[in-house]
Amino acid sequence: MPRKLVSSGSHLEPVIGFSRAVRIGNQIAVAGTAPIAAEGGTAAKGDVYGQTQRCIEIIEQALKDAEAGLDSVIRTRVMLTDIATWREAARAHGHVFGEIRPACTFVEVSGFIDPDWLVELEADAVTD
Repeated sequence: MPRKLVSSGSHLEPVIGFSRAVRIGNQIAVAGTAPIAAEGGTAAKGDVYGQTQRCIEIIEQALKDAEAGLDSVIRTRVMLTDIATWREAARAHGHVFGEIRPACTFVEVSGFIDPDWLVELEADAVTD
């Protein structure tokens, strides 16, 4: 099956050697997605809800570029630097995925590449 690589244009993609998303057949894996603002830097500094929203926006664009949509998502992973803030991330996640209801995991991590990032999301999708 052909392998389609989706890039977000992040300067980290060639350095690390990753793609924003990879599609093989009807399966799409979206890499850990940080709350990077459209103009660069961190979106919604200090705001878990806003950062989660931004991560989902980036995931949605990656899925579109892979010829899918949020309704194709079957699993998400929400990684937080402070698990006590899970409700804010869950509120943003639920706003988008409340009807789609993918399998979802919340975990606490010790940190991310940028200390201003409070959350990252991953997503797996399957199309028809």
